[in-house]
Amino acid sequence: VQLQASGGGLVQAGGSLRLSCAASGRTISSVGMGWFRQAPGKERECVAAISGTGDSTYYRNSVKGRFTISKDNTKNTVYLQMNSLKPEDTAVYYCAADRHRYRATPRRAEYDYWGQGTLVTVSS
Repeated sequence: VQLQASGGGLVQAGGSLRLSCAASGRTISSVGMGWFRQAPGKERECVAAISGTGDSTYYRNSVKGRFTISKDNTKNTVYLQMNSLKPEDTAVYYCAADRHRYRATPRRAEYDYWGQGTLVTVSS
């Protein structure tokens, strides 16, 4: 599976961004998908995940109510809508694919394929 993340940029606090992750080589309905982020000097953490079936999702507590993960099977693309952004959301964001389609896991070690990162910078 090849993953291409895009949509990062510079935004003011309170603003919104939508990240996209285009997949090729395998349909996203057959894999779980996750969005991770890594800030300088910090561990990479999962912010949201969605199962291949679309009926299971995970959100990190700090983003609940602000971020929404979704997917468009016809475009083989997963999205992360980020609203009410905060400076602490600043990080490089990565999308990843998990071969097990029935789960939405936040565990980094469960993901088999990774896209390149896209930088999100939230100014105060």
